[in-house]
Amino acid sequence: MKLSPTMHSDVLLVDDNRDGLLVRRALIEEQGFQVQIADNGEDGLRLFTSRHFGVVVTDYRMPHMKGTELIERLRQIDPSVRVILLSTLVEPLGLTEENTGADAVVAKNSREAVHLVRAVKRLLNHAPSRKPPRSQGKSLVSARASVR
Repeated sequence: MKLSPTMHSDVLLVDDNRDGLLVRRALIEEQGFQVQIADNGEDGLRLFTSRHFGVVVTDYRMPHMKGTELIERLRQIDPSVRVILLSTLVEPLGLTEENTGADAVVAKNSREAVHLVRAVKRLLNHAPSRKPPRSQGKSLVSARASVR
């Protein structure tokens, strides 16, 4: 059964770039979803614990709490939370679902809008992947160090 935009379709966007938040919010709301925004990880965690979100979209690089730390903390609260990680550093750092704990990783580039909307719809329309929290696996730093 597919979820309609009214069934558990709230999306939480977390990014320290206010302009990026507003543009992504408008983009996702155009698809019929309700969107809440937070401009840092701490505020994102507070919003997450106060209501249900079908998907959380977070930036990777933010002050005080990186997106991967936010993902780890979200998964401690709800291991089945569906998360999309956004970053301009996807390729340079080799960010993947496996080393970030995200369900989808989207590069901030000219194709971001298409990939972001597709990822939100996919994650809202499918059962959670039930990934273990990132803390149970290798961190990005230790995973990259072990390859060298």
